[in-house]
Amino acid sequence: MTASRYAAKPWLALLDDAQRAPVSPADSLPHALRQVPPDRTALAYFDGRISYAELDALTDSVAGFLASRGLERGDRVAILLQNSPHFVLALLGAWKAGATVVPVNPMYKSGEVTHVLKDAEVTALVCSDRAWESYLRDTAAASPVRIVLTACERDLQTRDDARVLSFERLEQAADADDLVAVARQGHKAPEGRDLGPSDIALISYTSGTSGTPKGATNTHGNIMYNAERQRTGLGLPEVPVYFALAPLFHITGMVCELAACLTSGGTLVLAYRFEPGVVLDAFAEHRPHYTVGPSTAFMALAAHPSVTPDHFSSFRVISSGGAPLPPALVEKFRDGFGPYIRNGYGLTECTAPCASVPPGREAPVDPVSGTLAVGVPGPDTVVRIVDERGEEVPFGEQGEIVVRGPQVVPGYWRRPEATAETFADGELRTGDIGFMDERGWLYVVDRKKDMINASGFKVWPREVEDVLYTHPAVREAAVVGVPDGYRGETVKAYISLRPGAETDPDALAAYCKERLAAYKYPRQVEVLPELPKTASGKILRRELRSRRE
Repeated sequence: MTASRYAAKPWLALLDDAQRAPVSPADSLPHALRQVPPDRTALAYFDGRISYAELDALTDSVAGFLASRGLERGDRVAILLQNSPHFVLALLGAWKAGATVVPVNPMYKSGEVTHVLKDAEVTALVCSDRAWESYLRDTAAASPVRIVLTACERDLQTRDDARVLSFERLEQAADADDLVAVARQGHKAPEGRDLGPSDIALISYTSGTSGTPKGATNTHGNIMYNAERQRTGLGLPEVPVYFALAPLFHITGMVCELAACLTSGGTLVLAYRFEPGVVLDAFAEHRPHYTVGPSTAFMALAAHPSVTPDHFSSFRVISSGGAPLPPALVEKFRDGFGPYIRNGYGLTECTAPCASVPPGREAPVDPVSGTLAVGVPGPDTVVRIVDERGEEVPFGEQGEIVVRGPQVVPGYWRRPEATAETFADGELRTGDIGFMDERGWLYVVDRKKDMINASGFKVWPREVEDVLYTHPAVREAAVVGVPDGYRGETVKAYISLRPGAETDPDALAAYCKERLAAYKYPRQVEVLPELPKTASGKILRRELRSRRE
């Protein structure tokens, strides 16, 4: 059998000594917190502050309360909250009680939440008081949930910024307990429920862009490995300040912000949800060293009328993940504000990153396709490119990206067939098409299912989108295939414009025609005020694909 060309890990030469060094992660995040000086600030939420000592005591109490209500080790606790300290209290409290956490997008509708609660057989639910009153009470009634904690995210701060915290306080529901009140009651955490690296920390449901969402079983070992790689490889100050730009319920925010920050003994700055003006104010107030978010968030920040280079002057590293990063955005952002946005690539099934641009390096752009590299794998990770038969293809050739490493989850929750299909021999078949150059730089071309077949020619939406992003009027772009009586499928582009910019669909089509092969340029262009996105900022091509004129 021919030796794997990828097993030689050519990317190791692109890593420095700290990034290559072996790591010894803690067994779980609660274990890691015990090593942090107790007087440090763990969480900053507008004008509110919670120290590591307070965080430890508050989450002990949440754990003790859950255990007193009958929560057993291994039971599931669902959390539907935005980026506030309440999310962290619920998460660490559940883990200290020995539970598995099910993070749920608070934008989910009743039917989507019902699927998660039933599929994961959730015992306890933590949500906002407004969500409980508006729809989750009825949703939970048809599920296994029997313990409910609610939260008002105006607690634990006093600024009440009307841009994001404009909602009213509600009276405490008789059929639920208040999370903050429970955290302050001084319950003792149950004994004998410590969780280890092989225990399931999260059941993270995929976004469901194709089919019914499945729960990836992220272990504590998966999470702590990637968190420790962040701690040792980013070159941040000894007491770093992280800003939670990505949602904490998303695997990127969970691992690259929350877990990495608290493992580092740093301060995690929270601002409830993404609102560009609020985020920029938080940057100015807290002077963070690191953040990670989707490219769409950086587009929105760059377009804000109050933005200045000083808002970004404290950052040592800014990363992008969760959505494609156009090369044009990287350069526009650097020219306008200074920082170089570092690309990254990962999936829920590999617990966020499996490749990223190391500090000290800049991602190359493939001269043929114009695709920006997403980074290089870590020293313990092997990324390979394979054809449809699972055979390795040479460097530079396109195929499916497969990943093996300590961040890859053991499988899907109670889905043995899907697990066997996606994790053959413990290796993750990502469903993404890409290639790797001889130095080890990884390039993601597109999702298999998003490929457009126009008159027999393959068109990858990313290539067309990257061209559109070079147009000075374009803020966001998404390309899909639409039915065409002659060509089978034809290329259609949806775009939104930068503030104050003007152009028309014909001009955009002509712009692409000058820069792309005849079969690739969009025959149809539609301008929208905003493109539909997931809560993590990923543009939803499937919604655009099903859009009707």
